[in-house]
Amino acid sequence: MGEHELSANFSKELAEIALSMQSERTGHTPKAVTVVASDETVVLTLHEALTPAEKILARTEAGAAKVEQYHRALFAVSCDELRREIQRLSGRKVREAAVVIEPATGAIVHAFTSGTMVQIFQLEPRAEAT
Repeated sequence: MGEHELSANFSKELAEIALSMQSERTGHTPKAVTVVASDETVVLTLHEALTPAEKILARTEAGAAKVEQYHRALFAVSCDELRREIQRLSGRKVREAAVVIEPATGAIVHAFTSGTMVQIFQLEPRAEAT
């Protein structure tokens, strides 16, 4: 394995860790976790990570701001542990970390960057074939 290559199990293991951490910290288990990793970036997307109450609160602009503020604070508390896990699994340190919350869809995205801007787009599910 090259110096910058991630192990085959990196994404699977990191997704399991992120799911467990989110469940422990909030008492709510996201529906799924998606991990996309490249040489410089790791993006975790926690799908349907908001509780039913948070989804209702997020319907208003003020409520959405409160939900986002709560999850930013939660990320700040758990970020060091997640950084350690990423380093343990990849053998590389995380240089920067940021969190983006989309209250309307309940997606929580943790974007780990190396000084570059990362834009993340969540696509709608494919239409079912008829």
